[in-house]
Amino acid sequence: MTLREKLFSGLVIPAHPLALNSKRALDERRQRALTRYYLDAGAGGVAVGVHTTQFAIRAAGLYEPVLSLAMEEMRGRGVIAVAGVAGGTAQAVQEAGIARGLGYDAALVSLAALSSATIPELLEHCRALAQVIPVFGFYLQPAVGGRVLPYEFWSKFAHIDDAVAIKIAPFNRYQTLDVVRAVAESGRASEIALYTGNDDSIVVDLLTEFHFRGLKLRIVGGLLGHWAVWTLKAVELLERLRRVSATPALLTLAAAVTDTNAAFFDAANHYHGCIAGIHEILRRQGLLAGRWCLDPLEEISAGQMEEIDRVYAAYPQLNDDEFVRKNLDRWLR
Repeated sequence: MTLREKLFSGLVIPAHPLALNSKRALDERRQRALTRYYLDAGAGGVAVGVHTTQFAIRAAGLYEPVLSLAMEEMRGRGVIAVAGVAGGTAQAVQEAGIARGLGYDAALVSLAALSSATIPELLEHCRALAQVIPVFGFYLQPAVGGRVLPYEFWSKFAHIDDAVAIKIAPFNRYQTLDVVRAVAESGRASEIALYTGNDDSIVVDLLTEFHFRGLKLRIVGGLLGHWAVWTLKAVELLERLRRVSATPALLTLAAAVTDTNAAFFDAANHYHGCIAGIHEILRRQGLLAGRWCLDPLEEISAGQMEEIDRVYAAYPQLNDDEFVRKNLDRWLR
């Protein structure tokens, strides 16, 4: 299958966390174990060097080592390898080159560093990256460093030859519709796969059939930090949603998934504890040794642990603890 065919098949793509030890140094053994977990859970791809991996890996000199470790585990498994690229154009192009050299299939483009750039400048940035590696557009919500990207941007982004997908993550239904409509009206709906990054509406995004200009479009998969935990259940969920239309039971499930995400991502505190919350779930499962982030101040918020306890107890059907228990020793070897 080609890259586009694989993306259009609809994939679970977890955003890969960073495994650290108590000295906040890379824990290579657990880093590999995480990748093995995602692959054995049935993920169709893995995204590395993205927000969930912590953007600070660049300053810590860990960007290439972390991408290399993941690729060593992914190589030959037939999955899509997505590398996050960030910074100004010179830095992003350099990172795209590193990713391409390691064998990554596409780059997820963070525009957070270009907060004052004009729309034409943003598009030139994306075109420069597309000359190095196929690009995965990224609408990141402003609350965690993104910026509003209007219909005008997405309608022109869709005409970049090597644009292969878009991760839609504004956490906003109006802005989500801007992206879908732009792709529909670009004439390239059959070439650009739509992926949800809206952690607050995962199931609704995947259930919805969008109608624009006589076309019917679906968001076919997800590239999500939320799917960095309980990944086996995410794979089962996507398979189930492929086969059905919206029903009351699935809308109830949609609310349950959003409720768990609010706890993991610390929505009550403007997402301050989102990475630490993901780490806490992986720590409970034994995949990580602790919640440590590169920044010592990046920790769970007051009350967040109680929220995680609550949703863990409320939705036992959503976790994959038993799957992890059966395989953890093998992944850590």
